[in-house]
Amino acid sequence: MSSDDQIRIDGAIARKTPYGMLREPTFSGVLSFMRCQFRKDLTGADLVISGIPLDLAVSYRSGTRFGPLGIRQASAEVASLKPYPWGFDPFEHLAVIDAGDCFLDVHNPLTIHDAIANHARHILASGARMLTFGGDHSISYPLLKAHVEKIGAPLSLIHFDAHCDTWPDASPASLNHGSMFYKAVREGLIDVEHSVQIGIRTWNDDFMGINILDANWVHRQGTDAVIAEIVRITGARPAYLTFDIDCLDPAYAPGTGTPVCGGLSTAQALAILRGLTGINMVGMDIVEVSPPYDHSQITALAAAHIACDLICLLAKRKIEGGL
Repeated sequence: MSSDDQIRIDGAIARKTPYGMLREPTFSGVLSFMRCQFRKDLTGADLVISGIPLDLAVSYRSGTRFGPLGIRQASAEVASLKPYPWGFDPFEHLAVIDAGDCFLDVHNPLTIHDAIANHARHILASGARMLTFGGDHSISYPLLKAHVEKIGAPLSLIHFDAHCDTWPDASPASLNHGSMFYKAVREGLIDVEHSVQIGIRTWNDDFMGINILDANWVHRQGTDAVIAEIVRITGARPAYLTFDIDCLDPAYAPGTGTPVCGGLSTAQALAILRGLTGINMVGMDIVEVSPPYDHSQITALAAAHIACDLICLLAKRKIEGGL
């Protein structure tokens, strides 16, 4: 058996480099996101993918602890060709590794926020950016904390969601996937004036000053207008992008904890993301994928494609010297 044949079998652990795509059977092999090199050594990585399998903070349906696994499984098919419409291999330009999942002591929930923040601090200390798979949306709060510590200033938030997640919850120890941005705003982690939420279609009496492009606005104005408005609001400032999969309509993302009708299509979401080439994204997460409620991997596939486009955005930025 040649060395090339050996790499094509379980390339996630057999490959020697974080660069380049591998052509492996999409239906077999050790799982990593898009067949990336799976390793714990962060040396030389531009981007570290990891999962946070948590669903203790949900207000309705559980199951997002299986989200990172589901996204990785769906990504095997996404890795079979160069990404469309980019037409290049992002892994030729960007050193991407999959570092596995953050360990959580779910029987000691008061330790969870610190465990996630420390997980992020360790990765960010290497100089790499993060793309994190949830898990419920509460994971964004400790992730934001770690990123703000690293950057040294509040971040612009680019938030795709059906829910604004700024409902009041003053308890610092609570796990709640509907209040993490309420806490983040109050703690000065988010630059409210230069933050934007896209796809919102649930009511809150206080949106805390964040710019809202609700689902109706997106449907009426179109994706080009959404892109222009995101760019106008965030500018060149460091931004954290969080994509709650329930931003998509339940027809496109049934596998999620709190589905809300009237949302974006997968095509709309991908078109918007692909237009954000000038945004300085210092961190990203994709959350609320719940495989137990999914059908034919519809939701997990959407998340995998979203993640692939986010990687392509970073790769393009590196090619152009902006990373």
